[in-house]
Amino acid sequence: MYKGTKELSLVVKEIELESESAYKVLDEIAFVNHEKVLKAFKDERVSDFHLRGSSGYGYDDMGREVLERIYARVFGAEAALVRSQIVSGTHAIALCLYGVLRPGDELISITGTPYDTLEEIIGIRGEGAGSLKELGVSYRQIELCSDGSINFDALGKEINHKTKCVMLQRSRGYSERPTLSIKQIGELCGFIKKRWPSIVIFVDNCYGEFVETIEPCNVGADLAAGSLIKNPGGGLAPTGGYVVGSKKYVEMAANRWTAPGIGAEVGPTPEFQRLLYQGLFMAPHIVTEALKGAVFTAKLFERLHYRVFPGPNDFRSDIIQAIELGSAEKVIAFCRGIQQSSPVDAHVLPEPWDMPGYSDQVIMAAGTFVQGASLELTADAPIREPYIVYLQGGLSKEYTKLGVLSAAKAVLELG
Repeated sequence: MYKGTKELSLVVKEIELESESAYKVLDEIAFVNHEKVLKAFKDERVSDFHLRGSSGYGYDDMGREVLERIYARVFGAEAALVRSQIVSGTHAIALCLYGVLRPGDELISITGTPYDTLEEIIGIRGEGAGSLKELGVSYRQIELCSDGSINFDALGKEINHKTKCVMLQRSRGYSERPTLSIKQIGELCGFIKKRWPSIVIFVDNCYGEFVETIEPCNVGADLAAGSLIKNPGGGLAPTGGYVVGSKKYVEMAANRWTAPGIGAEVGPTPEFQRLLYQGLFMAPHIVTEALKGAVFTAKLFERLHYRVFPGPNDFRSDIIQAIELGSAEKVIAFCRGIQQSSPVDAHVLPEPWDMPGYSDQVIMAAGTFVQGASLELTADAPIREPYIVYLQGGLSKEYTKLGVLSAAKAVLELG
């Protein structure tokens, strides 16, 4: 076990040399994504006029309309809903589910139990008024195979005449399963559309944007959704969320967001519209910086004899790096180490607490300029066995290294 600061510094130099080939691959992906985003900006003829906000109802907000067309282009979709009034990824996902599903329909999750904050929305936990269960939507889930692949045999047996929507979560969430790749998502879409073309395929795309060179809608997904304070906001968007997909289903989500007959025609853009544009433009680069930080983190903690997933040389389809620390004390120490290396609230000591929407106490380190902005550099964990901490983001590789070294030292002090 590495204990001394000097010894840790030597390890860091070794890791940087060993990671050069992985960094090069990530840079190549960033180039493709940056070119795609730049082309969308040019094709939509973005001008200074589009960067301004609007007020009131937001009628004829050309900046908002052009931004949504850019999102549709970049994400391989027919249409997009990109709004500052969508407060989180969970909110964006809820718009899709409530927009598409009706009483008597069935929702199937093919990636097992969804992320904690969706459990009350679906109705598999708690007594939240207005859950899908309360509205008459049934739910079933299919676990992934032991190797993390989609269980097509089980899916083929479970789908029936009531099944309206198949949902998959691209990222691992608070689980140990591998992230789904775009290739796997494409295989699922082909399997379903060939047999049940009317079923809606919905992808929770949080943490996955710009990690690969194409997105879920490019390979057949009907809908995908995420948060602007994660990957696509590029560390600049102060709030917001997005929905992309087929025009019909995006309109259904928009009707849920406002009201039928109003849909996406209203919604003012506050005076930070410029940041939504600039954040999207910067996103491919910032996501790559976060991925480089994740590779560094995996290599460092693997050297310190902790289980990490994905491994430093494994394929990645999201920005999350998981580390199994083995005790609540080490999880807390790790999060405090990250917090102490943050530009905001570095003096604050994170504590586990009963966070709304979660079944276990959760500890979060997030010394961010935007509250809860995962892409900036955050670490969080449910306080439950086997005590895994989840690191996300990093506006620069250097920033991530500083934070992770602080976290490593805090964990090592515990022995």
